[in-house]
Amino acid sequence: MTDYVADFRAHGYAIVRGFFSPAEVAAIGAAMDQVYAEGVAYGRSFRHGNLFYTVRPGPDGAPHVPMVQWPSYHVALLNQTRLDPRWATLLEPLIGRDIKQIINQLHWKLPDRSGDFAWHQDAKSRRPAEAYRNLGSSYVQTGLAIDPHNPGSGGMRFIPGSHTRGALPLDPAASLGRSPEDSALDAAGLSPEDQVDLILEPGDIALWSPYLVHASGTNTATHLRRFYINGYVRAEDCDRGEWTFRDGQPVALGAEQALVHYEQLRERPEPHFV
Repeated sequence: MTDYVADFRAHGYAIVRGFFSPAEVAAIGAAMDQVYAEGVAYGRSFRHGNLFYTVRPGPDGAPHVPMVQWPSYHVALLNQTRLDPRWATLLEPLIGRDIKQIINQLHWKLPDRSGDFAWHQDAKSRRPAEAYRNLGSSYVQTGLAIDPHNPGSGGMRFIPGSHTRGALPLDPAASLGRSPEDSALDAAGLSPEDQVDLILEPGDIALWSPYLVHASGTNTATHLRRFYINGYVRAEDCDRGEWTFRDGQPVALGAEQALVHYEQLRERPEPHFV
């Protein structure tokens, strides 16, 4: 394993190869396929508490599921994956042993279809801002490749070192579905020439800072591109999220869901279409 801690701090991201085995990746991929089929069956966006299926019409009019939030409330294997003790060991040098989680997401990109995401920083989506303290040093976003993740499959692109610039004029709300444009980097005082492609094989993981400027393009490959994202945060610096590790030990989900991003969780927790 390379010195991922030094890479993360210097460049705003790091890569760890073979974090999950081929057999583990196959099982996780099968669980993702199950969740995708559920979203297609719903036919439109559906919420049950924090569990949320984003469903949109695909190019042929059939339902497509680009993202599902918090599938771990629903699928035991996906919950076990986010609680794997290997995460605690990996994250301890970065954010300590007491950790919450505020991102638990599955992402799919259809082959030869849209799915671009323009340049942005995840930090802009951490709301309300007062609930997330010391964001630059307390939060780590992670992504597990289930399929080959590269420019051909619409993989992510990073601007190394951009995490040191703090908040930049890049709006994530206006980024989904828009292609990454060099002009956006120019406007933020960044050089398009600095961008690098994230290249992962199944089982590899990437870690990145909430202030790292990143984007992703269109999947021009012949396969669906699956990616499992989990965002972890030092517990003392975050008022939201599910406890994940206490003193380095996994914490099971409680009977009641924690407030994360869904502001109406207490008023409308029941299953409903959106």
